[in-house]
Amino acid sequence: MSDDWKPSTQAVHGGARRSQYGELSEAIFLTQGFVYDSAEAAEARFVEAGPDEFIYARYGNPTVAMFEDRIAMLEGAEDAFATASGMAAVSGALMAMLKAGDHVVASRALFGSCLYVLEEILTRYGVEVTFVDGTDLAQWEGAIRAGTRVVFFESISNPTLEVIDIEAVSKLAHKVGATVLVDNVFATPVFSRAFEQGADVVIYSATKHIDGQGRALGGVILGSREFIRKTVEPYMKHTGGSMSPFTAWVMLKGLETMSLRVNAQADSALALAEAFASHPKLARVIYPGHAGHSQHGLVARQMAKGGTVLSIDIQGGQAAAFRFLNALRVAKISNNLGDAKTIATHPATTTHQRLPQDQKDALGITPGLVRISVGIEDIADLKADMLGALEQV
Repeated sequence: MSDDWKPSTQAVHGGARRSQYGELSEAIFLTQGFVYDSAEAAEARFVEAGPDEFIYARYGNPTVAMFEDRIAMLEGAEDAFATASGMAAVSGALMAMLKAGDHVVASRALFGSCLYVLEEILTRYGVEVTFVDGTDLAQWEGAIRAGTRVVFFESISNPTLEVIDIEAVSKLAHKVGATVLVDNVFATPVFSRAFEQGADVVIYSATKHIDGQGRALGGVILGSREFIRKTVEPYMKHTGGSMSPFTAWVMLKGLETMSLRVNAQADSALALAEAFASHPKLARVIYPGHAGHSQHGLVARQMAKGGTVLSIDIQGGQAAAFRFLNALRVAKISNNLGDAKTIATHPATTTHQRLPQDQKDALGITPGLVRISVGIEDIADLKADMLGALEQV
């Protein structure tokens, strides 16, 4: 393997391990355990396993290791630990780091399950959590204090697509020695440079753009080798949140085409945002890559493109949003994102329905808001589908 390879080449070849058969496609090692040549060899491996030695699939597996190595190369991280889902990555990274008495500062605009982990689970075990408006650097500065252990945010929030200044927040966190943990799903591994901008730990739901075809749940935690192997691995291998070998193989196949898919999706998302601009039935069009986004300058500095997701706020509230959704023919109503198929979601009644109304109001999750994860269909068909559905509102 070469460190000089460009990301698209790394996505196809990075981290490959081949058996004695010289297979072209990565092998799936569907095994829980491994055989040792002797009792002494087993003893030695349990003391310290080598870089290509394995003990049990919950601890590591050759197929999973290939995925971990490849995504780490793409992201510019020293190491990675693959998990059973995106939320296993979020909760695992936080739980592995934190203990009673620790302080976390987090952006308020988070996915519902992330809020549950922070508000319900961590606080149950004595962790103090402070929420801030992630776009307001003064609030970050006021909340981060000596003793703050972790700073956590989504680089682009779900579903209102607020963008956090990774570099600026990281500088504030590092002044007090806090670890910066970034959920980077909406930025994608293709457009992100989070580690360069100061992040210490980056998390992806591999379910989204990495698989990208609606097949499997998965997640990954990326960071320094010491953090991954000394902090994350002991927690994850004992609590059981590791990725299965078959899922890792699916994710390896997803990585091969991820750049092609994500670039096409981002281009189509921008085209849709431009088609929606000034539409009389829309109160808002939110797309980070569009010049009309309030943080477009930050997006241009922080990301290569604006991502694959846009949100529209349909005038007329929930009834109007439902009429729009029910009129769609190409796009599908679902709650996933990053898929090759275009997906439309009504966050207020699905992904964020558990939030109290005052929190929805504060986050801008209105009854008319529809999140659109743009797929790889022909842009002419997508425009006709979306604009035609708006005529039914």
